[in-house]
Amino acid sequence: MPALDLTASTVELTRTLVDIESVSGDEGPITDAVEAALRAVPGLDILRDGDAIVARTRLGRSSRVVIAGHLDTVPVNGNLPSRTEDGVVWGRGSVDMKGGCAVMLALAASITEPVVDVTWVFYDHEEVDSSLNGLGRLARNHPELLAADFAILGEPTDGEVEGGCNGTLRADIRTRGKRAHSARAWMGENAIHGLAPVLATLAAYQPESIEVDGLVYREGLNAVGIRGGVAGNVIPDEAVVSVNYRFAPSRNAAQAEAVVRGLFPDFEIEITDIAEGARPGLDDPLAQAFVKAVGGQAKPKYGWTDVARFAALGIPAVNYGPGDPSLAHADDERVPVEQIVRCEQGLRAWLTAS
Repeated sequence: MPALDLTASTVELTRTLVDIESVSGDEGPITDAVEAALRAVPGLDILRDGDAIVARTRLGRSSRVVIAGHLDTVPVNGNLPSRTEDGVVWGRGSVDMKGGCAVMLALAASITEPVVDVTWVFYDHEEVDSSLNGLGRLARNHPELLAADFAILGEPTDGEVEGGCNGTLRADIRTRGKRAHSARAWMGENAIHGLAPVLATLAAYQPESIEVDGLVYREGLNAVGIRGGVAGNVIPDEAVVSVNYRFAPSRNAAQAEAVVRGLFPDFEIEITDIAEGARPGLDDPLAQAFVKAVGGQAKPKYGWTDVARFAALGIPAVNYGPGDPSLAHADDERVPVEQIVRCEQGLRAWLTAS
């Protein structure tokens, strides 16, 4: 089993984590290493659930925060082992999100008297089907261990605070027709042609921008797939356009579904997936102190992240971690050393502030 030196610099620790291959479903070795390292840290209660680790302080502070990050990555594609060049760490998972996990581990080991109680969470299966997600499993199996007043998810944000997240809905809008030989098209009804009003509505749609807790979330409604057709000489009797609606965290799932159904009242609609967003809770004193400590201006998170799992538990949450999110999963995945160091310094300042 590879050993983690939690006294090493966060940059060195990032590289060590990157070099432990941990594609989703094969997190065992990296979880073993994290567990062994954290069990050597005094003052932490450790629980392991599958390939997820929860490490908690019990200092009797008036507030508790959860700081969480996932240990798994998407498949490797010639981008291991790690390397450092010109102030940049390269390698699979450097952005998503082993740089953030390295910061978490370093702080868990070195801050013995944080001003809040801290629950450190390292979890598995974030990059695959939601039903396998380790944070979701912890919420089902041990919800009491995730109880907190505020949460931070170490997803890559270029070292800036991104509050909450948009929700996401996917729907299939289906038209039905009648098959016929294309040489006698008048004897059938073309289901693909029947999608024209749907596409026209989507093309003309003007997404809303909605302010939530001081952040402005931009919504989006787009066709993301289309399918139909039987053969080159057959009028199709069915066609489907798949739609993705990204909705502000001020809306719940039922309200988001109502928006989509209201735009297409005369069409057959099947909701295939829906996940509510998360309010950032930036009016909370803990959140305000965090943003002030790490510097910069909080921004909205337009994509969906696991902060929504905290929101479902009634915990305001933000995203904060090193790395450009546009490089997550890329073959040239890389994170600037400066961002790793800045995130460590920001979190340390907040956790140790008097």
